[in-house]
Amino acid sequence: MAIEIERKFLVVGDAWRASVTRTELLRQGYAATSPGCSVRVRLMHGTAWLGLKAHVHGATRLEYEYRIPPADGEEILERLCRDGRVEKYRHWLRWADHDWEVDEFLGGNAGLVVAELELDREDEAFAVPPWLGAEVTEDERYYNSSLARCPYSSWDLPGATA
Repeated sequence: MAIEIERKFLVVGDAWRASVTRTELLRQGYAATSPGCSVRVRLMHGTAWLGLKAHVHGATRLEYEYRIPPADGEEILERLCRDGRVEKYRHWLRWADHDWEVDEFLGGNAGLVVAELELDREDEAFAVPPWLGAEVTEDERYYNSSLARCPYSSWDLPGATA
């Protein structure tokens, strides 16, 4: 069993870009989702993983990831994940004593930028970067599996015009 404790936040502005140490394009798709659980394939830089993720409580999830042959990952993405995909640039950076991942979404989720922080405990303290916006850890709309089904561009956001 693998436990992941991850908090998610909206990102404000571009100041975070100055601290980026690496950037990769991620393509991922969801072969199955149900309330609280998802089966995902992820492709990045010629590598593929099959992942299972389940909500436990708060910011805690069970996560299992297995490397699979890249050709299998491509086939799963193309044949089993037609209606459930997300593409994003993942940026890695260090702020204070923590490693952050900032996801800059593409396609139907363009315009959405989310920072993720993995912690050892849900109550672990961390320095808050100036580019960190509202916390969305428990807002299911921001789960990648949800964004694959209901992209950010389709949301009825305050101030949006039709």
